[in-house]
This record gives sequence, structure tokens and C-alpha cells, in this order.
Amino acid sequence: MGIEVNQLHPLFAAELAGVDCARPDAALVGLVEDLMREHAVLCIRGQGHIDDEQHLAFARAFGPLELPGSKPHNGGRVAFGLYDVSNLGPDDEIIEPDSPRARISKGNELFHADSSFNDLPSKWSILRGVIVTPERGETETIDMRAVYDALPQATRDRLEGLEAQHNYFHSRRKAGAAVDESSNPLAPYMRSVQPVVRTSASGRKALFVGAHTEQIVGLDGTDSKALIEELIAFATQPRFVYAHKWRQGDMLIWDNRCTLHRGTEYDYRNHRRDMRRATVNEAGEDRSAIPDGLSLQMIAEPKPATV
Repeated sequence: MGIEVNQLHPLFAAELAGVDCARPDAALVGLVEDLMREHAVLCIRGQGHIDDEQHLAFARAFGPLELPGSKPHNGGRVAFGLYDVSNLGPDDEIIEPDSPRARISKGNELFHADSSFNDLPSKWSILRGVIVTPERGETETIDMRAVYDALPQATRDRLEGLEAQHNYFHSRRKAGAAVDESSNPLAPYMRSVQPVVRTSASGRKALFVGAHTEQIVGLDGTDSKALIEELIAFATQPRFVYAHKWRQGDMLIWDNRCTLHRGTEYDYRNHRRDMRRATVNEAGEDRSAIPDGLSLQMIAEPKPATV
């Protein structure tokens, strides 16, 4: 079977078939970089044979990884370096929907860019469907380049030069989780100021506002909230959204610098879902300033592995 590329949405998103991510040679890496630059979201089909270590090796071909600060409490079910975004516990059984972990995960159902609250830039997320649900559970993505292009000129002029604070705990509160930011030692490391408009890898400008966006710098609370809600409402119009219907073995990549995404609801109690994510940073930085003993979620590897 030859390599095949197909557009998935009129504005963005493509699928790639006929490649093997277990062997990320220079040709494949270059092809994926080119497709991501153009489409911002890419589904690579037929990767059901990939294991965790191959997933990590593939991700490292594109840059240093954002790593969980400590090994997840999953009994080694998922390799360290991957984020476990399943509904499964260490025993491989479905965890209770009312558990703290499940409640925190509800924030993933809001449109967001991974790690926008982190001062270390996040390049891509690479999500692998190990066990996909038979129905529902789509991953929806938004092309924020197209959103910016469609904004009225007056709005684009207003946004020029603005910055916003992004905060992990803000999105969790919006989703209904009870989180105490004031007593959490990680809180200072899970918020960051970002430009409201940034330039994507394609050279196109992109709106950079999502569920983690807590405050527009320089605006009072009322005006800030109104502007954030106005921008998110505009961005989440159906014309900008691609809903990815998962097939077994799909590997979905999105560019966090110019897209938003969210997971959608599914039959949590009855359908096992095993999704594992690698996150690629633009560049590694020294995180030695983080106090000893803190389990920071976002720590970068020092450099990418050689392809």
C-alpha cells in the first residue's frame, strides 16, 4: 500500500495512511512536519501495532518531550513519559466516575490547548487510541488560524498586542472540579502569560484563547471575562470544528500553537477507553528552579533524540 493523504475538513485536518510510526526515518519525519504545518491536525491511520516505547520514540523525533513530573499511579500500565487519559485504573478496570481523577478529567471536555498554562511552549500533542469506544467519544479540534482570519477587522485590531494569563486550575473549576489553588504548591508553575494572538508554524496568525484562559492582562474582570467568552463563542462555531471519529490504531496529532481540542462524552461506566498522549515541546529548558519535592506536570527533556 502506498502513502496516501486525504483532507478531513474543508479548512484543516488531514489523514495519512501507508506509513509506519514505529520506524520514524527522516523521510517520514519531514512528511509529518510538512503536513502539520499545512493542516495543523493529522490522523495517522493503522498504528495499532505501536507500543508505548515506540510511541515515545516517534514523538521525540519532533522535539523534546513534556514529561509528567512523577510516575502516574497506574501500576505501570502506561509507560512513564506518556499521559494516561483513559478511564482505567491500575487494574485495567473502569474507575468510578465520581473519583477525584475522573472529576479532574472533566476539564478535558472544554476546548483548550494543552499546557497553554505552562511557560514552556507546547508544540504538538500525539494521542494514540489503544482502546477506542464503539460510539461517541470523538476528539473535536478547532483551527484557530481560520478563526483569526474570520474575525472582524475591528476585533483583530483590538487583540493586537494583548496578553492573557492561562491557568490550569481555572479550566478545572469551569468544569466543576473542586480544586484549591491557594494551598497547592504547584499553582505558581501551572499558570503563565501568553499572547492572545500568535504566529503559527505556517506563518499564519492564530487566536490563542481557550478554557485555560483566565484573564486578559490590563482589562478589569468584567471586561476580560466578556472578551474571553466572546472569542471562545466565535471560535467554537461548527464551521471551524473537525470532530475526529476514532478508529482502532489511530494516532491523532494536533498543533497546540494554533488549534484547540476537547474530548467529548461517551458511556464512561460501560465502555473502556484507553488513550495515551505524548506532548512535544518547541525546545527544552532548564527547570532546575522548581523546588525539590514538587511533582510538576510539565518538565521537558533536555533535547530531542537523533532521528
